[in-house]
Amino acid sequence: MAAIVRDAGIAALVALGIGAPLLGLKTEPAGGGLTLVPRPGLLLAAVAAVFVGRILVGLLMARRALVSPAPRAVLVPPGVGARLGRFAGPAMLAFALVLPFLPGTGRYEVDLATLVLTYVMLGWGLNIVVGLAGLLDLGYVAFYAVGAYGYALLAKHLDIGFWTALPLTGLFAAGWGIILGFPVLRLRGDYLAIVTLAFGEIIRIVLLNWVSLTGGPNGMSGIPRPTFFGLPFSMAGGEGTFAGFFGIQPSPLHRVIFLYYLILALALLTNFVTVRLRRHPVGRAWEALREDEVASRALGLSVVAVKLTAFATGALFGGFAGAFFATRQGFISPESFTFIESALVLAIVVLGGMGSQIGVATAAVVMIGGFELFRDLEQFRMLVFGIAMVAIMVWRPRGLVASREPSVALGERRRVGAEHVAEGRG
Repeated sequence: MAAIVRDAGIAALVALGIGAPLLGLKTEPAGGGLTLVPRPGLLLAAVAAVFVGRILVGLLMARRALVSPAPRAVLVPPGVGARLGRFAGPAMLAFALVLPFLPGTGRYEVDLATLVLTYVMLGWGLNIVVGLAGLLDLGYVAFYAVGAYGYALLAKHLDIGFWTALPLTGLFAAGWGIILGFPVLRLRGDYLAIVTLAFGEIIRIVLLNWVSLTGGPNGMSGIPRPTFFGLPFSMAGGEGTFAGFFGIQPSPLHRVIFLYYLILALALLTNFVTVRLRRHPVGRAWEALREDEVASRALGLSVVAVKLTAFATGALFGGFAGAFFATRQGFISPESFTFIESALVLAIVVLGGMGSQIGVATAAVVMIGGFELFRDLEQFRMLVFGIAMVAIMVWRPRGLVASREPSVALGERRRVGAEHVAEGRG
């Protein structure tokens, strides 16, 4: 108990040092300038909360150490959670298909669902690199940016439509994934993370400074919107438009719903390809590399080819998501592709459970949708958001979905406890 209290005291002192200038002081306008107003009550409350919370966490960890369960078998028979998991995916898909037409669903809800699905797609793309291949990538936003700017340049300068440019942007991003893969073939762990982080920043700085091509900090505007098989969404109606062809009243909601189903289709494509590849030799090679690179080399696997295919495949879907982002927004700038985006997508993968498709989708819904729920809390929503993430990592350290289904199995297929899987060690 003394060690727990001492640890909590140290945490409280750290919170005091960090919070003194941030929470203990507030600037307010006074006489044409600014004045500092002390807030000792808020500072002491935050320090006390850190002290008490650290004690509670320490007691919880001590209880887990004293009452340790029996060692779990590697193969865990499917229980109630596994049986529920079989229905979770189809239920979420059915809900997503009918969401725009549910009572009480308006433009805001459909826009929010579109944003969530964009991060679901990004999470599934990064899950290939981090969750399956075990390569810690902190620069995934670079492929997102390549896809967005690739579509914008193709559409504005070469007059190429969205459906033609979509596969091209994916190939551009996959090419950059291979370019990133070559320098990091010999790197692992923290070194790999640092290089991928640097790659993401290099792409952002190039976009920021290549003004003649990308518009620099001003970005690119007037990006063409996608059409419904050649039918544009126009409020004017008439022949040659979506509303005119189907004989309905023009509405701005038509384009919003179309974009929603477009990103839903792209996300489902990402999931389908990922699941299929995971059961093929290339997917099993990714998982073998994640578990032990030395053993993979000894078995004759080409580590170079395995890593490059993982980076290229993950980047491909990041490019697709970037092209959709550009056509949905109609405007892009380097500020949309900062490191925070990479960190957010990585957090979705980690919190959902690396290697779990349903876990990543659930984490994206919780993080992106839940973030909107706390928007009314203004500056305190980040605090609530951070506390929620810490709580999840304390009680569910392996993510929301803490079991894995093996890619191949002899006889009965049973789930594997996540504690027996090397995840993101790369």
